[in-house]
Amino acid sequence: MLAYIKGTLEMKMTEYVVIDVGGLGYKVFMSSIGMEKLGNIGNQVKVYTYYRVREDDISIFGFNSNEELRMFELLLSVSGVGAKTALAMLAVCTPSEFVLAIVSEDINVLTSIPGIGPKSAKRIILELKDKIKKEQQIQELENASKNSKEISETSMKVKQMIENDNKVQEAIAALQVLGYNKKEIEKAFMKIDKTNLSTEELIKKGLTILAN
Repeated sequence: MLAYIKGTLEMKMTEYVVIDVGGLGYKVFMSSIGMEKLGNIGNQVKVYTYYRVREDDISIFGFNSNEELRMFELLLSVSGVGAKTALAMLAVCTPSEFVLAIVSEDINVLTSIPGIGPKSAKRIILELKDKIKKEQQIQELENASKNSKEISETSMKVKQMIENDNKVQEAIAALQVLGYNKKEIEKAFMKIDKTNLSTEELIKKGLTILAN
């Protein structure tokens, strides 16, 4: 319902900020790190929002980027993970660190987050990796139905290079978790010198290009 809120930062509290937009004060719940990034009271700020409506509560959650918002939405889709835990994750992990932990099944990263034990970490990894697989299968079917044009020899070679690099494949899967299309990601990676880059560095560089 609300894609983002742009206005003047009027107040910072422990768990939320108040943003003034044309004389209306919006109470927006954010992670501690997210609030720090907004800067000082009086700053002009823009936060991407998740609007939650319940029978007894209407709340707005704010994020510094679309990737953080996507990460929050993914976490809420996991059974047993609530908004408070999802925000706590954002205070500990960046989106790139989070998706890398998912694709590499790094339980230690997730259990470092308050409120997440080994069982919860395994459930998060299992459910989100299943989502990646389903998205990949859907994308492959769409590509097969649309692939009426011949792929040039140069493009094929680039594609094969991408597919043969395990680190790149992990990074592609990680960025797909954040909602990016596989074709878009591959195009972004064609612009990157991938020599000696770690998976996390590939994810960060990919995010920089895709965000623009």
